[in-house]
Amino acid sequence: MPDPGARLQRLLSRHEDARLVEPGTLLRRDQLLVADRDLPRVEELLRHWWRSREAGPGVTRLRLAPSAGVDVCEVSLLARARGLSAGPNHLVHGQPMWWAGPADRPRPARAVLLPRRGPVRREVTVAVLDTGLDPHPWYSASDWFAGQRASVGEMLDADLDYALDAQAGHGTFVAGVVLRHAPSARILARRVIGGDGVGDELTLIRALRGLGRVDLVNISLGCHTFDDRPSPLVEEAVNALGPDTVVVACAGNTAADRPFWPAALPGVIAVAALDGEERAWFSNHGPWVDACAPGVAVHSSFVRFGEFDGYARWSGTSFAAPAVTGAIAVRAAAGEDNAGAAEAVLASGPVRPGLGTIIAI
Repeated sequence: MPDPGARLQRLLSRHEDARLVEPGTLLRRDQLLVADRDLPRVEELLRHWWRSREAGPGVTRLRLAPSAGVDVCEVSLLARARGLSAGPNHLVHGQPMWWAGPADRPRPARAVLLPRRGPVRREVTVAVLDTGLDPHPWYSASDWFAGQRASVGEMLDADLDYALDAQAGHGTFVAGVVLRHAPSARILARRVIGGDGVGDELTLIRALRGLGRVDLVNISLGCHTFDDRPSPLVEEAVNALGPDTVVVACAGNTAADRPFWPAALPGVIAVAALDGEERAWFSNHGPWVDACAPGVAVHSSFVRFGEFDGYARWSGTSFAAPAVTGAIAVRAAAGEDNAGAAEAVLASGPVRPGLGTIIAI
């Protein structure tokens, strides 16, 4: 199992603006995210401390002056105490591995056929916010992939060390899990984290706000926050999707009941991982978790690189979440409205405390 301290040091060396505020929580140093409507008041409140801004849509990034020596977490609390929507720019991480996660890398697997697409009453679009999407026999010929292929390709070896980056292929794998359960789904990919599995809340917010109309959103990534409260900016971006869009997110791999965001948001279906009939040892759990599904040695599509020839097995709550997304997509494609399909899936099995509904897949 890789040493967590060594992994952290590699991350900090690769992301020089990252700051560790407590175990399991990192953020972009001296960056404050602010809702556009509150920007004038926040700028006035912090008039001696900020030096530049990067606008919208919906959220502006303020960069605080390092010379001011201001703690961005304290500034966030100060702004929120005045009813302003602001928060640090936390780093978000894909969830096959992180602090106490399974330290699991993908393993090469044999090729499998995608289940045959059956008749549907309507098309269902699933947005996959992840590392991107590479060509694969399961969908390379589809019109939905052709329309986005150039903009969402996976970054396989960004550090040029001739090895597959730690989470490169994560998005291709997640999309494949959706398709194995809902082969008629149309995938809309957005790249929000790199091949190292790391991104930030600002990129996630912008992706959510730029989706347009989709039926489901799968978010197999997230973070713990400095105060264990949700980012108001992420919550607003999720809510802006509207009641007709169902959002599913992984519960995280820190083997704890500490809320993991955005999964723990009230409007998001949080999914934990099972290993057989029991909770996978790495899976988060708690009253905020809505459902659980298999998350150990999941078989799915993957990238071609080195020993990999397009298929892999991988473990994590990252891969339990798209199984639930796919189960909802199947019901929606059969004619149910999205919210009704989600309710039916969450009512389809027994409920276990701390894990939610056990989804039989």
